[in-house]
Amino acid sequence: MIKILFICHGNICRSPMSEFILRDMVKRRGIADRFHIASAATSREEIGNPVYPPARRKLKEHGIDPIGKRARQMTKADYGEYDYLLAAEQYNIRNMLRITGGDPDRKICRLLDFSDRPRDIADPWYTGDFDTAWEDIVEGCEAFLAYLEREGKQ
Repeated sequence: MIKILFICHGNICRSPMSEFILRDMVKRRGIADRFHIASAATSREEIGNPVYPPARRKLKEHGIDPIGKRARQMTKADYGEYDYLLAAEQYNIRNMLRITGGDPDRKICRLLDFSDRPRDIADPWYTGDFDTAWEDIVEGCEAFLAYLEREGKQ
């Protein structure tokens, strides 16, 4: 089983969107049983809060319901529990490294590092642009699945 933890600042926009988009992708491909997919925050600000309403609306536009998701903070133990810790942006990586104490197994990277155009996913909390966040996350998830397939890990 491939264990993936998506990370963003608050775990109410980008990382839960990533979690539920990838869950939907693997379900549609009939390979959901090969994955454990979750998300978390680097901060404590939103712990216990549901997915941010505009992010929830964007997911629901595409037939995805993030019902029951509540923000949680990443822990040092998550490093040992997950195979991939995929950040929305470089700033998240700095905080993830602070939480984990390092990345000796090279599990931490940005989601869009798997794409043809490695970059950060802009935070729609600030930009208000959930369409671009959706597109970037879909691009990253597709690229990540293609990477797993190339590596024979699917």
